[in-house]
Amino acid sequence: MSAPSIREARARRKKRIRGKVTGTSERPRLSVFRSNKAIYAQIVDDLSGRTLAAARSAEIEAKVLDKSAVARKVGELVASRAKDKSIERVVFDRSGYLYHGRVKALAEGAREGGLVF
Repeated sequence: MSAPSIREARARRKKRIRGKVTGTSERPRLSVFRSNKAIYAQIVDDLSGRTLAAARSAEIEAKVLDKSAVARKVGELVASRAKDKSIERVVFDRSGYLYHGRVKALAEGAREGGLVF
């Protein structure tokens, strides 16, 4: 039996995390997607199946910022959009990514923006 590919390993971790993390209307889920070029964040109410707030790196003017700084700004932006809809408490869903680098920067930015998790 060969080792799983990076994509398969992440899918397995994501499935394991989503079994434990669920967003409700009182405490929605802050979900992160990271690609090589961009990072996306959305706040989801899983019970109703609705996205309540979202932000992406394409919305940030990133001429001189590195990827981690852009991720922090995305976290702050999604937090401000959540605050506008009176969302303060969320559960963090790292989607199988390690809590390191850009994912950690996004989480710290969201916390700076006022989200509690």
